[in-house]
Amino acid sequence: MTDPTRRPQADQDRADAKSDAEIESSGGPLTPEEEEEVEEHAKLRPLAIYEVVRQEGVEELGRPWQGLWWSGLAAGLSIGISITTEGTLHALLPEAPWRPLVESLGYTVGFLIVILARQQLFTEITLTAVLPVLAHPTRKSLGALARNWSVVLVANLAGTAIFAGVLATEGFLPGFVSKGAQAISEHMIEVTPWQAFLRAVLSGWMMALLVWMLPLAEAARFWAIVLITYLIALFELSHVVAGSVEIFLLVFEGRIGLLHGAATYLLPFLAGNVIGGSALFALLAHVQVWQEMPDREARAHPASRRRPTSYSDKPADG
Repeated sequence: MTDPTRRPQADQDRADAKSDAEIESSGGPLTPEEEEEVEEHAKLRPLAIYEVVRQEGVEELGRPWQGLWWSGLAAGLSIGISITTEGTLHALLPEAPWRPLVESLGYTVGFLIVILARQQLFTEITLTAVLPVLAHPTRKSLGALARNWSVVLVANLAGTAIFAGVLATEGFLPGFVSKGAQAISEHMIEVTPWQAFLRAVLSGWMMALLVWMLPLAEAARFWAIVLITYLIALFELSHVVAGSVEIFLLVFEGRIGLLHGAATYLLPFLAGNVIGGSALFALLAHVQVWQEMPDREARAHPASRRRPTSYSDKPADG
C-alpha cells in the first residue's frame, strides 16, 4: 500500500521537472510564432520600402480628382498652422541667438497635422506618385501623374491663400500672432530667386527622405516628422506650400505684388521641390532597387504571367 505522505512530494517533483523542462525549452530553437515576430520586426530591405511607398502612389494616382481636391485644400489650410505657430514663438521669445532653435519647432506643427491625418501635400506626392510612373512609364500613368500634381498643388495653394487671408485680417487673431507671422515671412523673401531654388532642392530632397523613412518609423513617426521638418525650418530651406503662406500674407499686407511673389519666389520653390523630390530622390530610389524588382524579369519575358502592380495593370471588369 502506497504511503499517502509521499504523494505531495511526488507532485512537487513532477512540478519541478515540468518547470525545468520549460526553462530548458526557452533556450532552444525559435518557435514558429517567435520566428514570425522576428520577421515583423526585422529591418525592411530597400526594395520592401520602395514597394510600400510605390503602393501608396498607386492608390493616390487612382483617386478621383474631387477627393484629391478636398484633401489638398485641407492640407493647405493645415500647413498655415506651421507659419502661425512659428511666428507666434518668434514674437513671444526674446531676441537672442538661440531663438531660431526654439521657434523652428513651431514649423513642425502643420506638417504633423497634414501627414498624420493623411492629407494630400504636394511635396509628399513628388515621391509617392512618381514611383509607379517610373516602374511602369506609360502615357496613361504620365497623364494620371500630371492630373494628380496639378489638382493637389492648386488645392494646396488655395488652402494657403485662405489661411493667409485669415492671418492678414485685423482682429481675427491676436496682434502678436499676425506680426510674428509677418516677421517670419519678411525674412523669407530676403533670399534671391537662385538661393530660393537651391534651398528648395534640398527641401524637396528632405521631404522625400521623410516619406521614405515613414514605413520604418512605425511608432516613431511623430519624431521622424518633427526631425525633418524642424531641420527644414532651422536651415531656412524653401517649401513651396508652406512658403506660399508667407508669400500670400505679404501680398495681402501690400508688401509685395502677386506676380512678383509668384515669379520671384513661388516658381523657384516649386521647381526646386520637384527636382529635389522627383528628379533626384525618386530616381535614385528607383535605380537602387531596379535590379531586384520582380517586374524586370517579367518585362524581359513578356509571355510569363505576373500580378498587376499598378492601377493601369488591373484587369477590366467583366
